[in-house]
Amino acid sequence: MTTSPVIVALDVESAADARVLLEKLGDSASFYKVGLELYTSAGMDFVRELKGQGKRVFVDLKLYDIGETVRRAAAQVARVGADFLSIHGSRAVMEAAVSGKNEGGRQGESGGGLKLLAVTVLTSFDESDLKQMGYPCPVFELVELRVRNAREAGVEGIVCSPLEVARVRAIAGPDAILVTPGVRSAGAAAGDQKRVATPAEAMANGANYLVIGRQVTRAADPRGEMQRILDELAAMA
Repeated sequence: MTTSPVIVALDVESAADARVLLEKLGDSASFYKVGLELYTSAGMDFVRELKGQGKRVFVDLKLYDIGETVRRAAAQVARVGADFLSIHGSRAVMEAAVSGKNEGGRQGESGGGLKLLAVTVLTSFDESDLKQMGYPCPVFELVELRVRNAREAGVEGIVCSPLEVARVRAIAGPDAILVTPGVRSAGAAAGDQKRVATPAEAMANGANYLVIGRQVTRAADPRGEMQRILDELAAMA
C-alpha cells in the first residue's frame, strides 16, 4: 500500500494535546479527523494548522440544521481547504451542504477539493436505539434509504458501519467514498461502538478509509500501534 487509508481521530481536549499526538505519530499518519470535542476547543484555526503542515483533514461535525445554516457552514469548511466534511443523511441537509460546498470551493484557498460524507446510522446505535428514536425498521433499511438519497443529492461519500460497507458499496457504486468508523484490530477494546469490524475486514468489504481513534491515540506507543494496523492492511494486499 502506498497511501494509508487510516484517518486518525483526534478526539482530544485541545490543540496542544493534538500536537503531542501528531509529534508521536510522525510520518506514520497523514490524515486526521477533527471532531466535535477538538473543534469546539480549537476551531477552524486548527484545521488550517493541519492543512498548513500538509495533512489531510476530515472535519467531522455531522451538520444537521436548517438549510441556510448548513449551506453557509459547508461553504466555510470548503474555503479553508478541508478534505472531508460529515453531514446528516437528511435529504434537505445534504442538498444544502452540496450547494454550500460548491459556493465555498469557488471562493476557497484550495480550489474546492472538499468531499461531503453523509452519515447513515451512527456505529454506536443498534436497532433498539432506532426504535427509541421512532424508526420501526432494521438498521440497514434506514442506512439504505440514506445512501440512495445521498447519491441522488450529489454527495460524494458515506459514513457507515464496517458491517454494512459491502451492501453500501453495492448501492452507492464504485466511485463513492466509503468511510468506516467502528474499526478495531482483533483484541482491541470496542469501547462504546456496537457495530465493529477489523481494519482488514472493512477494507476487504469495500471501504476506502478507516477512522481509528482510541486504539491508536490512547496506546502507550501510538506510532507503534499505527504501524501494527498498517502491517495488518499490508498483509491483505
